[in-house]
Amino acid sequence: MKYGDKIIKMEGIIVEVHDEGVGIDLKGRLGYLLVPMRMIISDTELKVGQTVAWNMSFIEQEGPEVNEKYISNIDARKRRQYDLAPTENIEEE
Repeated sequence: MKYGDKIIKMEGIIVEVHDEGVGIDLKGRLGYLLVPMRMIISDTELKVGQTVAWNMSFIEQEGPEVNEKYISNIDARKRRQYDLAPTENIEEE
């Protein structure tokens, strides 16, 4: 797919500020985005309630291939989470 690039201005409101990143609610009920601090350009301190904007384009799939390394990493993480999940102690009566 070789479509022309269409730049779209996206806007949102900062709803969380942490050392590692900023949580943004997208305007237009488009969802939530968590962005690392290193990706934010700002001359002032970031605060909850401030408006932010950025340019985006459409996401384009690069091909039908599946990256098996990512799939195995996701499966391994799910197994670890399952193994670490607290088990319920159910006593028989």
